[in-house]
Amino acid sequence: MSTLRDLAEEHTGLGPADIDHLHRLAGDWQLLSDLSFADLLLWVPVRSDPGRAREFLCVAQVRPTTAPTAYQDDQVGKIVGGPEVAHLDIAFTQERIWREGDPVWYGDTPARHEAIPVRLRGESDREEGWSEVIAVIGRDTNLSTARTPSQLELNYLTTADDLAQMMADGTFPPPRHPGETTSAPRVGDGLIRLDASGKVTYASPNAQSAFRRLGFNAHLVGEELSGLISRLAADPLEGNDAAERMLASLRGEFPPRQEVEARGATVLTRALPLLPAGVPIGALVLVRDVTEVRRRDRALMTKDATIREIHHRVKNNLQTVAALLRLQARRVDSPEGKMALQESVRRVASIALVHETLSMSSDEAVEFDGIVDRVATAATEVAATNFTVKMRREGTFGVLPAEIATSLVIVVNELLINAVEHGFPASDDDEPLDTERAEVGEVVVSAHRFRKQLHVTVADNGAGLPDGFRAESSGNLGLQIVRALATGELRGSIELRNRAGGGTEAVLVVPLGKR
Repeated sequence: MSTLRDLAEEHTGLGPADIDHLHRLAGDWQLLSDLSFADLLLWVPVRSDPGRAREFLCVAQVRPTTAPTAYQDDQVGKIVGGPEVAHLDIAFTQERIWREGDPVWYGDTPARHEAIPVRLRGESDREEGWSEVIAVIGRDTNLSTARTPSQLELNYLTTADDLAQMMADGTFPPPRHPGETTSAPRVGDGLIRLDASGKVTYASPNAQSAFRRLGFNAHLVGEELSGLISRLAADPLEGNDAAERMLASLRGEFPPRQEVEARGATVLTRALPLLPAGVPIGALVLVRDVTEVRRRDRALMTKDATIREIHHRVKNNLQTVAALLRLQARRVDSPEGKMALQESVRRVASIALVHETLSMSSDEAVEFDGIVDRVATAATEVAATNFTVKMRREGTFGVLPAEIATSLVIVVNELLINAVEHGFPASDDDEPLDTERAEVGEVVVSAHRFRKQLHVTVADNGAGLPDGFRAESSGNLGLQIVRALATGELRGSIELRNRAGGGTEAVLVVPLGKR
Protein backbone atom coordinates (compact mmCIF):
# COMPACT_ATOMS: atom_id res chain seq x y z
CA MET A 1 0.00 0.00 0.00
CA SER A 2 1.40 3.41 -0.99
CA THR A 3 1.89 6.10 1.64
CA LEU A 4 -0.01 9.37 1.87
CA ARG A 5 2.92 11.22 0.30
CA ASP A 6 3.28 8.69 -2.53
CA LEU A 7 -0.43 8.85 -3.41
CA ALA A 8 -0.58 12.67 -3.22
CA GLU A 9 2.55 13.19 -5.34
CA GLU A 10 1.43 10.67 -7.98
CA HIS A 11 -2.22 11.67 -8.42
CA THR A 12 -2.58 15.31 -7.30
CA GLY A 13 -1.04 18.71 -7.81
CA LEU A 14 -0.41 19.31 -4.09
CA GLY A 15 2.90 20.91 -3.18
CA PRO A 16 5.32 19.95 -0.37
CA ALA A 17 3.77 22.40 2.14
CA ASP A 18 0.30 21.01 1.41
CA ILE A 19 1.43 17.42 1.90
CA ASP A 20 3.27 18.28 5.13
CA HIS A 21 0.05 19.83 6.45
CA LEU A 22 -1.87 16.65 5.61
CA HIS A 23 0.78 14.59 7.41
CA ARG A 24 0.34 16.73 10.55
CA LEU A 25 -3.39 16.25 10.24
CA ALA A 26 -3.02 12.48 9.98
CA GLY A 27 -0.85 12.58 13.08
CA ASP A 28 -3.56 14.29 15.16
CA TRP A 29 -6.86 13.21 13.67
CA GLN A 30 -7.38 10.14 15.89
CA LEU A 31 -8.52 12.73 18.45
CA LEU A 32 -11.24 14.04 16.13
CA SER A 33 -12.29 10.51 15.12
CA ASP A 34 -12.73 9.39 18.74
CA LEU A 35 -14.59 12.55 19.72
CA SER A 36 -16.87 12.17 16.68
CA PHE A 37 -17.48 8.41 17.12
CA ALA A 38 -16.85 8.31 13.37
CA ASP A 39 -14.47 7.13 10.66
CA LEU A 40 -12.39 9.87 9.06
CA LEU A 41 -11.32 9.61 5.43
CA LEU A 42 -8.90 12.10 3.91
CA TRP A 43 -9.89 12.89 0.32
CA VAL A 44 -7.80 14.96 -2.10
CA PRO A 45 -8.88 16.09 -5.58
CA VAL A 46 -7.28 14.10 -8.39
CA ARG A 47 -5.42 15.85 -11.17
CA SER A 48 -7.75 15.74 -14.21
CA ASP A 49 -8.38 17.24 -17.64
CA PRO A 50 -10.26 20.57 -17.95
CA GLY A 51 -14.02 20.13 -18.18
CA ARG A 52 -13.95 16.72 -16.57
CA ALA A 53 -15.95 16.14 -13.37
CA ARG A 54 -13.83 16.33 -10.23
CA GLU A 55 -12.73 13.03 -8.68
CA PHE A 56 -11.33 12.44 -5.21
CA LEU A 57 -8.65 10.05 -3.99
CA CYS A 58 -8.60 8.65 -0.42
CA VAL A 59 -5.03 9.03 0.88
CA ALA A 60 -5.60 8.16 4.57
CA GLN A 61 -8.20 6.64 6.86
CA VAL A 62 -8.65 6.32 10.62
CA ARG A 63 -11.26 4.36 12.58
CA PRO A 64 -12.66 5.43 15.96
CA THR A 65 -11.69 3.58 19.13
CA THR A 66 -14.91 4.78 20.77
CA ALA A 67 -17.47 3.35 18.31
CA PRO A 68 -17.89 0.69 15.59
CA THR A 69 -16.41 1.50 12.19
CA ALA A 70 -18.57 2.36 9.20
CA TYR A 71 -16.11 0.60 6.84
CA GLN A 72 -14.90 -2.95 7.19
CA ASP A 73 -12.64 -2.54 4.13
CA ASP A 74 -9.72 -0.16 3.78
CA GLN A 75 -10.59 2.83 1.59
CA VAL A 76 -7.04 4.17 1.06
CA GLY A 77 -6.14 4.35 -2.64
CA LYS A 78 -9.77 4.43 -3.77
CA ILE A 79 -10.69 7.01 -6.43
CA VAL A 80 -14.36 8.03 -6.64
CA GLY A 81 -16.39 10.58 -8.56
CA GLY A 82 -19.90 11.56 -9.60
CA PRO A 83 -22.91 11.57 -7.24
CA GLU A 84 -21.06 9.41 -4.70
CA VAL A 85 -18.79 12.33 -3.80
CA ALA A 86 -21.19 15.23 -4.29
CA HIS A 87 -20.88 16.12 -0.57
CA LEU A 88 -17.07 16.23 -0.86
CA ASP A 89 -17.27 18.47 -3.92
CA ILE A 90 -19.62 20.91 -2.15
CA ALA A 91 -17.34 21.14 0.89
CA PHE A 92 -14.31 21.63 -1.37
CA THR A 93 -15.76 24.26 -3.73
CA GLN A 94 -17.94 26.15 -1.23
CA GLU A 95 -15.28 25.89 1.52
CA ARG A 96 -17.77 24.98 4.22
CA ILE A 97 -18.74 22.00 6.38
CA TRP A 98 -21.44 19.89 4.71
CA ARG A 99 -23.93 18.16 6.96
CA GLU A 100 -27.03 17.82 4.74
CA GLY A 101 -28.35 14.63 3.26
CA ASP A 102 -29.96 11.38 4.31
CA PRO A 103 -28.14 8.35 5.71
CA VAL A 104 -26.47 6.05 3.20
CA TRP A 105 -25.95 2.30 3.34
CA TYR A 106 -22.71 0.32 3.06
CA GLY A 107 -24.01 -3.22 2.78
CA ASP A 108 -26.03 -3.73 5.96
CA THR A 109 -24.47 -0.71 7.74
CA PRO A 110 -26.32 2.64 7.76
CA ALA A 111 -23.99 5.64 7.91
CA ARG A 112 -24.24 9.43 8.09
CA HIS A 113 -22.02 11.47 5.77
CA GLU A 114 -20.34 14.77 6.68
CA ALA A 115 -17.61 16.62 4.81
CA ILE A 116 -15.10 19.03 6.38
CA PRO A 117 -12.84 21.17 4.18
CA VAL A 118 -9.15 21.12 5.13
CA ARG A 119 -7.73 24.60 4.87
CA LEU A 120 -4.05 25.48 4.88
CA ARG A 121 -3.11 28.91 6.18
CA GLY A 122 0.31 30.47 6.15
CA GLU A 123 2.65 32.88 4.43
CA SER A 124 4.36 32.20 1.15
CA ASP A 125 5.25 33.82 -2.12
CA ARG A 126 1.59 33.57 -3.13
CA GLU A 127 0.59 36.41 -0.83
CA GLU A 128 0.82 37.17 2.85
CA GLY A 129 -1.86 35.43 4.92
CA TRP A 130 -2.99 33.22 2.03
CA SER A 131 -5.39 30.34 2.68
CA GLU A 132 -6.92 27.66 0.51
CA VAL A 133 -8.79 24.37 0.78
CA ILE A 134 -6.44 21.56 -0.17
CA ALA A 135 -8.45 18.47 0.85
CA VAL A 136 -11.69 17.27 2.43
CA ILE A 137 -12.24 15.10 5.50
CA GLY A 138 -15.15 12.67 5.16
CA ARG A 139 -16.62 12.10 8.61
CA ASP A 140 -18.77 8.96 8.34
CA THR A 141 -20.67 7.68 11.37
CA ASN A 142 -21.98 4.13 11.78
CA LEU A 143 -25.66 4.55 12.76
CA SER A 144 -26.38 0.89 13.53
CA THR A 145 -25.85 1.46 17.27
CA ALA A 146 -27.47 4.91 17.46
CA ARG A 147 -29.01 5.73 20.86
CA THR A 148 -29.67 8.68 23.13
CA PRO A 149 -26.26 10.18 23.87
CA SER A 150 -24.97 10.49 27.44
CA GLN A 151 -23.43 13.63 28.93
CA LEU A 152 -19.97 12.30 28.04
CA GLU A 153 -20.99 11.67 24.43
CA LEU A 154 -22.62 15.10 24.12
CA ASN A 155 -19.41 16.78 25.32
CA TYR A 156 -17.36 14.64 22.95
CA LEU A 157 -19.56 15.58 19.98
CA THR A 158 -19.62 19.29 20.89
CA THR A 159 -15.83 19.36 21.14
CA ALA A 160 -15.53 17.41 17.87
CA ASP A 161 -17.64 20.03 16.08
CA ASP A 162 -15.40 22.81 17.45
CA LEU A 163 -12.27 21.03 16.20
CA ALA A 164 -13.92 20.35 12.83
CA GLN A 165 -14.64 24.06 12.44
CA MET A 166 -11.02 24.84 13.37
CA MET A 167 -9.91 22.40 10.67
CA ALA A 168 -12.11 24.24 8.16
CA ASP A 169 -10.64 27.54 9.41
CA GLY A 170 -7.06 26.29 9.06
CA THR A 171 -6.21 26.52 12.78
CA PHE A 172 -6.11 22.75 13.37
CA PRO A 173 -3.94 20.71 13.45
CA PRO A 174 -1.35 22.78 15.32
CA PRO A 175 2.32 22.93 14.29
CA ARG A 176 4.41 20.30 16.06
CA HIS A 177 6.86 21.51 18.68
CA PRO A 178 10.56 20.74 18.05
CA GLY A 179 11.56 17.41 19.54
CA GLU A 180 7.97 16.50 20.44
CA THR A 181 6.96 12.91 19.77
CA THR A 182 3.59 11.80 18.45
CA SER A 183 2.78 10.13 21.78
CA ALA A 184 -0.01 12.04 23.50
CA PRO A 185 -3.04 11.46 25.72
CA ARG A 186 -6.02 9.99 23.89
CA VAL A 187 -9.69 10.82 24.37
CA GLY A 188 -10.25 7.65 26.38
CA ASP A 189 -7.42 8.52 28.80
CA GLY A 190 -9.28 11.56 30.13
CA LEU A 191 -10.92 14.70 28.75
CA ILE A 192 -11.52 18.08 30.40
CA ARG A 193 -13.31 20.99 28.76
CA LEU A 194 -12.63 24.54 29.93
CA ASP A 195 -14.67 27.68 29.32
CA ALA A 196 -13.11 30.98 28.24
CA SER A 197 -12.28 31.85 31.87
CA GLY A 198 -10.38 28.60 32.43
CA LYS A 199 -12.99 26.88 34.59
CA VAL A 200 -13.86 23.24 34.10
CA THR A 201 -17.26 22.73 32.47
CA TYR A 202 -16.88 18.97 31.99
CA ALA A 203 -14.47 16.25 33.14
CA SER A 204 -14.71 12.63 32.01
CA PRO A 205 -14.52 9.88 34.66
CA ASN A 206 -10.96 8.97 33.62
CA ALA A 207 -9.87 12.60 33.91
CA GLN A 208 -11.43 12.77 37.37
CA SER A 209 -9.53 9.61 38.37
CA ALA A 210 -6.22 11.03 37.09
CA PHE A 211 -6.59 14.12 39.29
CA ARG A 212 -7.59 11.96 42.22
CA ARG A 213 -4.18 10.29 41.88
CA LEU A 214 -2.66 13.76 42.20
CA GLY A 215 -4.52 14.30 45.49
CA PHE A 216 -7.68 16.16 44.41
CA ASN A 217 -10.72 14.21 45.60
CA ALA A 218 -13.49 16.76 44.88
CA HIS A 219 -15.29 17.10 41.55
CA LEU A 220 -13.41 19.03 38.88
CA VAL A 221 -16.42 20.89 37.41
CA GLY A 222 -16.30 24.54 38.43
CA GLU A 223 -12.59 24.47 39.35
CA GLU A 224 -10.14 26.89 37.78
CA LEU A 225 -7.77 24.29 36.31
CA SER A 226 -4.53 26.30 36.08
CA GLY A 227 -4.75 27.33 39.73
CA LEU A 228 -5.62 23.78 40.78
CA ILE A 229 -2.58 22.32 38.99
CA SER A 230 -0.35 24.98 40.51
CA ARG A 231 -1.53 24.02 44.00
CA LEU A 232 -1.29 20.25 43.49
CA ALA A 233 2.14 19.99 41.86
CA ALA A 234 4.93 18.73 44.11
CA ASP A 235 7.41 21.07 42.40
CA PRO A 236 6.15 24.71 42.50
CA LEU A 237 8.14 25.63 39.38
CA GLU A 238 6.70 22.67 37.49
CA GLY A 239 3.22 23.55 38.70
CA ASN A 240 3.55 27.19 37.63
CA ASP A 241 4.85 26.10 34.22
CA ALA A 242 1.92 23.71 33.71
CA ALA A 243 -0.54 26.40 34.86
CA GLU A 244 0.94 28.93 32.45
CA ARG A 245 0.53 26.49 29.57
CA MET A 246 -3.13 26.05 30.45
CA LEU A 247 -3.57 29.84 30.36
CA ALA A 248 -1.68 30.01 27.05
CA SER A 249 -4.20 27.62 25.48
CA LEU A 250 -7.02 29.96 26.58
CA ARG A 251 -5.25 32.74 24.68
CA GLY A 252 -5.35 30.67 21.49
CA GLU A 253 -1.83 29.21 21.68
CA PHE A 254 -0.86 25.56 21.29
CA PRO A 255 1.51 24.87 24.20
CA PRO A 256 3.67 21.71 24.33
CA ARG A 257 2.66 18.77 26.50
CA GLN A 258 3.43 18.90 30.19
CA GLU A 259 3.78 16.38 33.00
CA VAL A 260 2.55 17.12 36.50
CA GLU A 261 3.83 15.16 39.51
CA ALA A 262 2.20 15.06 42.95
CA ARG A 263 1.99 12.49 45.73
CA GLY A 264 4.08 10.02 43.75
CA ALA A 265 1.75 10.16 40.73
CA THR A 266 2.50 11.58 37.28
CA VAL A 267 -0.13 12.91 34.89
CA LEU A 268 0.62 13.93 31.29
CA THR A 269 -1.48 16.86 30.04
CA ARG A 270 -2.07 18.32 26.59
CA ALA A 271 -4.02 21.56 26.20
CA LEU A 272 -5.63 22.57 22.89
CA PRO A 273 -7.37 25.91 22.38
CA LEU A 274 -10.92 25.85 21.03
CA LEU A 275 -11.17 28.56 18.35
CA PRO A 276 -14.16 27.85 16.10
CA ALA A 277 -14.46 30.68 13.54
CA GLY A 278 -11.42 32.27 15.20
CA VAL A 279 -13.27 33.01 18.45
CA PRO A 280 -11.58 31.66 21.65
CA ILE A 281 -14.28 29.85 23.63
CA GLY A 282 -12.09 27.80 25.97
CA ALA A 283 -9.76 24.84 25.76
CA LEU A 284 -9.69 21.07 25.54
CA VAL A 285 -7.34 19.35 27.99
CA LEU A 286 -6.43 15.70 27.54
CA VAL A 287 -4.87 13.92 30.51
CA ARG A 288 -3.23 10.53 30.97
CA ASP A 289 -2.07 8.85 34.15
CA VAL A 290 1.52 7.83 33.29
CA THR A 291 2.62 6.99 36.84
CA GLU A 292 3.53 3.38 36.08
CA VAL A 293 5.19 4.31 32.79
CA ARG A 294 7.46 6.84 34.52
CA ARG A 295 8.19 4.41 37.34
CA ARG A 296 9.41 1.87 34.78
CA ASP A 297 11.39 4.59 32.99
CA ARG A 298 13.15 5.51 36.24
CA ALA A 299 13.85 1.84 36.96
CA LEU A 300 15.37 1.42 33.49
CA MET A 301 17.46 4.57 33.91
CA THR A 302 18.76 3.26 37.25
CA LYS A 303 19.54 -0.09 35.67
CA ASP A 304 21.32 1.54 32.73
CA ALA A 305 23.37 3.73 35.07
CA THR A 306 24.33 0.67 37.12
CA ILE A 307 25.39 -1.27 34.02
CA ARG A 308 27.47 1.66 32.76
CA GLU A 309 29.15 1.95 36.15
CA ILE A 310 29.97 -1.78 36.09
CA HIS A 311 31.56 -1.44 32.64
CA HIS A 312 33.52 1.58 33.88
CA ARG A 313 34.86 -0.40 36.84
CA VAL A 314 35.69 -3.41 34.66
CA LYS A 315 37.62 -1.10 32.33
CA ASN A 316 39.54 0.35 35.27
CA ASN A 317 40.32 -3.12 36.60
CA LEU A 318 41.52 -4.30 33.19
CA GLN A 319 43.75 -1.25 32.88
CA THR A 320 45.18 -2.06 36.32
CA VAL A 321 45.88 -5.63 35.20
CA ALA A 322 47.57 -4.33 32.05
CA ALA A 323 49.70 -1.96 34.12
CA LEU A 324 50.77 -4.81 36.44
CA LEU A 325 51.70 -6.99 33.46
CA ARG A 326 53.66 -4.11 31.96
CA LEU A 327 55.59 -3.67 35.22
CA GLN A 328 56.27 -7.39 35.33
CA ALA A 329 57.54 -7.35 31.74
CA ARG A 330 60.16 -4.73 32.69
CA ARG A 331 61.55 -7.09 35.35
CA VAL A 332 61.78 -10.13 33.08
CA ASP A 333 65.17 -10.77 31.49
CA SER A 334 64.03 -13.45 29.04
CA PRO A 335 63.12 -11.95 25.64
CA GLU A 336 60.47 -14.65 25.16
CA GLY A 337 58.93 -13.96 28.56
CA LYS A 338 58.98 -10.18 27.98
CA MET A 339 57.27 -10.60 24.60
CA ALA A 340 54.62 -12.91 26.05
CA LEU A 341 53.78 -10.39 28.76
CA GLN A 342 53.64 -7.53 26.25
CA GLU A 343 51.23 -9.54 24.09
CA SER A 344 49.05 -10.12 27.17
CA VAL A 345 49.07 -6.37 27.85
CA ARG A 346 47.78 -5.71 24.33
CA ARG A 347 45.03 -8.33 24.66
CA VAL A 348 43.83 -6.98 27.99
CA ALA A 349 43.94 -3.38 26.69
CA SER A 350 41.82 -4.29 23.65
CA ILE A 351 39.11 -5.77 25.90
CA ALA A 352 39.29 -2.65 28.08
CA LEU A 353 38.48 -0.56 24.97
CA VAL A 354 35.13 -2.35 24.60
CA HIS A 355 34.19 -1.80 28.23
CA GLU A 356 35.26 1.84 27.98
CA THR A 357 32.87 2.30 25.06
CA LEU A 358 30.07 0.45 26.86
CA SER A 359 30.53 2.65 29.93
CA MET A 360 29.59 5.65 27.78
CA SER A 361 26.69 3.94 25.98
CA SER A 362 23.03 3.87 27.02
CA ASP A 363 22.62 0.25 25.91
CA GLU A 364 24.61 -2.95 25.64
CA ALA A 365 25.93 -2.14 22.17
CA VAL A 366 29.00 -0.38 20.81
CA GLU A 367 29.93 1.52 17.68
CA PHE A 368 32.73 -0.82 16.65
CA ASP A 369 34.49 1.22 13.95
CA GLY A 370 36.14 3.54 16.50
CA ILE A 371 37.40 0.55 18.52
CA VAL A 372 38.94 -1.07 15.42
CA ASP A 373 40.65 2.20 14.46
CA ARG A 374 42.24 2.50 17.91
CA VAL A 375 43.33 -1.14 17.97
CA ALA A 376 44.84 -0.78 14.48
CA THR A 377 46.81 2.29 15.51
CA ALA A 378 48.18 0.47 18.56
CA ALA A 379 49.17 -2.55 16.43
CA THR A 380 51.36 -0.47 14.12
CA GLU A 381 53.02 1.30 17.07
CA VAL A 382 54.06 -1.79 19.02
CA ALA A 383 54.79 -4.33 16.26
CA ALA A 384 58.45 -5.27 15.83
CA THR A 385 59.23 -4.58 12.15
CA ASN A 386 61.59 -2.51 9.98
CA PHE A 387 58.79 -1.58 7.60
CA THR A 388 56.53 1.45 7.78
CA VAL A 389 53.11 -0.17 7.91
CA LYS A 390 49.96 1.78 7.16
CA MET A 391 46.54 0.70 8.40
CA ARG A 392 43.35 1.33 6.45
CA ARG A 393 39.71 0.41 7.13
CA GLU A 394 37.12 -0.16 4.40
CA GLY A 395 33.40 -0.45 5.06
CA THR A 396 31.82 -0.31 8.49
CA PHE A 397 31.27 -2.75 11.32
CA GLY A 398 28.32 -0.73 12.58
CA VAL A 399 26.81 -1.17 16.03
CA LEU A 400 27.50 -4.53 17.64
CA PRO A 401 26.15 -6.09 20.83
CA ALA A 402 28.59 -6.39 23.72
CA GLU A 403 28.73 -10.19 23.62
CA ILE A 404 30.04 -10.03 20.04
CA ALA A 405 32.23 -6.94 20.42
CA THR A 406 34.29 -8.28 23.35
CA SER A 407 35.40 -11.43 21.50
CA LEU A 408 35.64 -9.75 18.10
CA VAL A 409 38.05 -7.06 19.29
CA ILE A 410 40.46 -9.74 20.54
CA VAL A 411 40.26 -11.58 17.20
CA VAL A 412 40.81 -8.41 15.14
CA ASN A 413 43.68 -7.35 17.42
CA GLU A 414 45.45 -10.71 16.98
CA LEU A 415 44.95 -10.70 13.22
CA LEU A 416 46.36 -7.17 12.94
CA ILE A 417 49.40 -8.00 15.06
CA ASN A 418 50.04 -11.16 13.01
CA ALA A 419 49.62 -9.25 9.75
CA VAL A 420 52.21 -6.65 10.78
CA GLU A 421 54.76 -8.89 12.49
CA HIS A 422 54.64 -11.89 10.15
CA GLY A 423 53.80 -10.05 6.93
CA PHE A 424 56.60 -7.53 7.45
CA PRO A 425 59.09 -9.24 9.81
CA ALA A 426 62.22 -7.54 11.12
CA SER A 427 65.52 -8.82 9.73
CA ASP A 428 68.59 -9.58 11.81
CA ASP A 429 70.64 -6.80 10.20
CA ASP A 430 67.89 -4.19 10.63
CA GLU A 431 67.24 -4.12 6.87
CA PRO A 432 64.04 -5.15 5.06
CA LEU A 433 64.03 -8.77 4.00
CA ASP A 434 63.44 -7.97 0.35
CA THR A 435 65.08 -4.83 -0.97
CA GLU A 436 62.98 -4.97 -4.12
CA ARG A 437 59.81 -4.77 -2.05
CA ALA A 438 58.72 -1.24 -1.10
CA GLU A 439 59.51 -0.36 2.50
CA VAL A 440 55.91 0.77 3.08
CA GLY A 441 53.52 -2.05 3.92
CA GLU A 442 49.76 -1.86 4.09
CA VAL A 443 47.17 -3.71 6.13
CA VAL A 444 43.50 -3.28 5.17
CA VAL A 445 40.60 -4.17 7.46
CA SER A 446 37.38 -4.63 5.48
CA ALA A 447 33.93 -5.14 6.95
CA HIS A 448 30.45 -5.50 5.48
CA ARG A 449 27.17 -7.09 6.43
CA PHE A 450 25.41 -9.64 4.24
CA ARG A 451 22.37 -11.77 5.08
CA LYS A 452 22.62 -11.29 8.84
CA GLN A 453 26.33 -12.04 8.81
CA LEU A 454 29.33 -9.82 9.44
CA HIS A 455 32.17 -10.47 6.98
CA VAL A 456 35.59 -9.22 8.12
CA THR A 457 38.80 -9.42 6.10
CA VAL A 458 42.27 -8.48 7.36
CA ALA A 459 44.61 -8.36 4.35
CA ASP A 460 48.25 -7.32 3.93
CA ASN A 461 50.69 -7.00 1.05
CA GLY A 462 53.50 -8.66 3.00
CA ALA A 463 55.48 -11.87 2.75
CA GLY A 464 52.53 -14.26 2.63
CA LEU A 465 52.08 -17.60 4.38
CA PRO A 466 54.97 -20.08 4.44
CA ASP A 467 54.76 -23.25 2.38
CA GLY A 468 52.74 -25.99 4.03
CA PHE A 469 51.15 -23.61 6.56
CA ARG A 470 48.09 -24.99 8.36
CA ALA A 471 46.30 -22.73 10.85
CA GLU A 472 44.82 -25.62 12.84
CA SER A 473 48.26 -27.09 13.51
CA SER A 474 50.07 -23.80 14.09
CA GLY A 475 51.75 -23.36 17.45
CA ASN A 476 51.21 -19.58 17.39
CA LEU A 477 49.26 -18.65 20.54
CA GLY A 478 47.60 -15.69 18.82
CA LEU A 479 46.20 -17.86 16.05
CA GLN A 480 45.02 -20.43 18.58
CA ILE A 481 43.12 -17.66 20.38
CA VAL A 482 41.66 -16.47 17.07
CA ARG A 483 40.42 -19.93 16.09
CA ALA A 484 38.99 -20.64 19.54
CA LEU A 485 37.04 -17.37 19.72
CA ALA A 486 35.94 -17.33 16.06
CA THR A 487 34.46 -20.83 16.13
CA GLY A 488 33.44 -20.81 19.79
CA GLU A 489 32.25 -17.51 21.29
CA LEU A 490 31.46 -15.92 17.91
CA ARG A 491 29.99 -19.12 16.38
CA GLY A 492 31.55 -18.23 13.05
CA SER A 493 34.41 -19.32 10.81
CA ILE A 494 37.95 -18.16 10.09
CA GLU A 495 40.16 -18.85 7.05
CA LEU A 496 43.77 -17.77 6.43
CA ARG A 497 45.09 -17.85 2.85
CA ASN A 498 47.57 -16.24 0.47
CA ARG A 499 46.35 -13.38 -1.69
CA ALA A 500 46.56 -13.64 -5.46
CA GLY A 501 48.60 -10.44 -5.70
CA GLY A 502 50.89 -11.29 -2.81
CA GLY A 503 50.44 -11.12 0.92
CA THR A 504 48.00 -12.79 3.25
CA GLU A 505 44.35 -12.38 4.08
CA ALA A 506 42.25 -13.66 6.98
CA VAL A 507 38.53 -13.98 6.31
CA LEU A 508 36.21 -14.04 9.33
CA VAL A 509 32.45 -14.65 9.09
CA VAL A 510 30.32 -13.95 12.20
CA PRO A 511 26.54 -14.59 12.37
CA LEU A 512 24.56 -11.64 13.77
CA GLY A 513 21.30 -13.40 14.54
CA LYS A 514 19.86 -14.24 17.96
CA ARG A 515 22.26 -15.95 20.32
